[in-house]
Amino acid sequence: MNPLSKKETVIITAVILGVGLALAGCTAIITKNCKTKDVDIYKQALTDYQSGNVQNSYYLFSKVSFMSDLKPIAIYRQAKCAEDIEDYDAAVKQYQLLFNNYPEHKLSLRSKYNAARLLLTTRPEVAKKYFDEILEAAPFTDYGIAAEYFLGKMLLTSSQPLSADEKIAVRDYYRSYLQKSPSGRWVQNILNEIQTSQLPLETKDYLLMARSYSLLGDAKNARQALFHVPAAKSWAIGAKVSYALGEEQKAKNLTEYGLSLHADEVNIDDLYNAVDLYIKHEKNEYTALTKLYSYPASAGKDYILNLKCQNSPSSKQLECYRELYNKFPASVYADDALANIFLIQVKNKDYTTAKINGRSYLNKYNNIKYAPAIMYWMGKLAEKTNNRDEYVSFYRGVIARYPDNYYAYRAYLRLNDMHGSIINNYINEKEVQYPYEKGKGDELNLKLAEIGDYDILFELNDDEFIKSWIYYQKGDYSHSMLVARDAMEKIEDKPDKYDLRWRLVYPIDYYDIIKKYSVEVGNNSPLILAIVREESYFNPEANSHVGAGGLMQLMPATAREIGAKHGVNIKTTEDLYNPDTNIKLGNYYYAELKSMLNGLDISSVAAYNGGIGSVNRWKKSLYYNDTDEFVEQIPYSETKDYVKKVFRSYWNYIRIYSGNE
Repeated sequence: MNPLSKKETVIITAVILGVGLALAGCTAIITKNCKTKDVDIYKQALTDYQSGNVQNSYYLFSKVSFMSDLKPIAIYRQAKCAEDIEDYDAAVKQYQLLFNNYPEHKLSLRSKYNAARLLLTTRPEVAKKYFDEILEAAPFTDYGIAAEYFLGKMLLTSSQPLSADEKIAVRDYYRSYLQKSPSGRWVQNILNEIQTSQLPLETKDYLLMARSYSLLGDAKNARQALFHVPAAKSWAIGAKVSYALGEEQKAKNLTEYGLSLHADEVNIDDLYNAVDLYIKHEKNEYTALTKLYSYPASAGKDYILNLKCQNSPSSKQLECYRELYNKFPASVYADDALANIFLIQVKNKDYTTAKINGRSYLNKYNNIKYAPAIMYWMGKLAEKTNNRDEYVSFYRGVIARYPDNYYAYRAYLRLNDMHGSIINNYINEKEVQYPYEKGKGDELNLKLAEIGDYDILFELNDDEFIKSWIYYQKGDYSHSMLVARDAMEKIEDKPDKYDLRWRLVYPIDYYDIIKKYSVEVGNNSPLILAIVREESYFNPEANSHVGAGGLMQLMPATAREIGAKHGVNIKTTEDLYNPDTNIKLGNYYYAELKSMLNGLDISSVAAYNGGIGSVNRWKKSLYYNDTDEFVEQIPYSETKDYVKKVFRSYWNYIRIYSGNE
C-alpha cells in the first residue's frame, strides 16, 4: 500500500475532526434534551404520586436516566412508592440499589435505615448488619441514635435466653440512646423495656431514666428511678420531680442541700434548671438568689450571681455586676457583666469611666448581644464632646458590622440628623423567592425547587434558608420566618441587603391589607407590618397565654371596644382570627394610642405592648433627655425589648425594601 500524501493526510484529519466536532455538538444537544426529558418525567411521576397514582408513579420514576442527578432521588421515590402499596421486597431492593450505588448521597443513610427497619422480621441478620454500619458511620445522627434502640431491641427479643454479656450489650445500647436523646422518639419504648427486663443497671442508668421520665412528664416513675441514685448525684433532678409532684418545700430543701454540698456532682444543665425552678417559686427573686448565692457552691455560682444582678434593685446593680466581672473573669457571663457596667455608667452620666469600660469591652469581646449597643453609645458619648470623626466612625461601624440591628437603625437616624423615629412610610413590595440565585447555589436543589419536590428538597438539606423557603411555599409563613430569622442570627458577617435570604427573614405577608388600613387612619404601613411580625410572626391563628388573638394580638375586650367605635361588630373571639378584621382593628387601636401620645411612634409602640397607662407613668417618673434614654430606662424588660424588636423590624423593612442603608 502506498503511503498517504501530505495533502491526503490533512484532508482525512480534517474529516475526522469535523465528524468529532459534529458528534460532540450532537452529544451536547442530546444531553441537554435528556436532562429536559428527565426533569419532565420526574415531574410527571411526582404529580402522579401526589394524586395517588402510585403504580404509574413507580414506573415513571424508573424511566429517569442513570445519567441524571435526579436518578438516586427517583430510586428513593420508587422505594417509597413500593412501601405505600406494601410491596416491601421491592422497597428494600430500591433502597439497596440507592445506598450501594450512591454511598455518598445524602439519601443513602436514610435508605439504609429504611431498609433495615423493613428487614427486622424477615431478615434480622441483614437488618443488624445495616444498623451496625449506620451506628459506626454516623453515631450522633438521628439514624445512628435510632439504630442503637433497634440493636438493643433485637437482642432483647431474640428467642434464646440472653447471656450476661448480651444483657450488658442491651443496657449499653439503651444507655447510649438515653444519653444522646433523653426525650427522643424511642425513649418511652426503652423505658418500658428496661422496666420489664432483667438488665444489669448501674447508678448512671437510673439517673438517665429519671431524667427521661421527667422530660416526658412522668414524675412518679422518675421518683422511682431516683430511689436507686445517691442524693449527691440526684438532687437537681429530684428537685424538679418534687416540684412536679407538688412537694415545693422538699424541692427547695434539695436545691439548698445540693448547692451547699454537691454542686459539682450533677449535670450543670440540671443545676441551672433547679435554680430556675427555685426562684420561680419565690415571691422575691432577688432575696431568693441572694440566699442561693450564699451557699458554698462552685459549679453554677456565676450563673446564680448573673441572675442576682439581673434582679437586683437599680441602686445595687452596678456593684453586683462589678462583683460578677471581677470574681468570674473567665465566665461566659463576664462580657454581660462588663456591658452592663458600661450601660449603667452611661445612665449615671459617669461618661469618663464609661468610655474606658466601653473600649475595654470592644477590645475583649465581639458579642452581638451587646457590642452594637456599646458602639452606638460610644458614638453618643463622642457626640457630647463634639468629636465628629469619632462618633461618625462608631455609627458607621454599627451599621457596617451589625446592619440589621436595632442600634444600626438608631445610628442611621443620628448620622442623618433625623429627630423622629420614622424614616419612610413606603416600601417597594418584593415577593419571597428561592433564597439563592442561579449559579450561587446547588443546581440539584434549584432543580428540585423548580420541580416542586419540597419533601425531598427538605430531606436533602441542612440549609435552613432552603427549609424556610419550603415552609413558605407550603403556606406556613410563621414557621418559615422563624427558621430564617434563627439562621440569619448565626451568620456573623451579614450578607448585603439585596441578598434574597433577607426576604425570608422579613417577609411582607398581608401587606396589602396592612397598607389599606394604615393609609386609611394615617399609620405608617411598614411600622404596622413590623408590629404584625413581632406580635404573631404572621400566624393569623396566633393566641397568647393571656387571650390575645390574631395577627396583631388583640385582646377580645379591646377589639370589641375599638370595633364599637368604628362600626365593626365583633360577635365572637373567632372574628379576631380573620386577617382583614384583625388588621383593621389593630390599625384603629394603634392610631388611637398615637393620638393620645402626641403622635410619637416610640411611645405608641411601647403602649401597644405595655399599656398606655404604664407609658404615661414612665414619662412622668423617668428622667431622660432623649428617645434613647427613655427606651433604655423602660422598667418592664418585656416592653423595652418589644420596642427594640419592632423598630429593628421596621428598620429592616425600610433597609431591604426601599433602598436605605
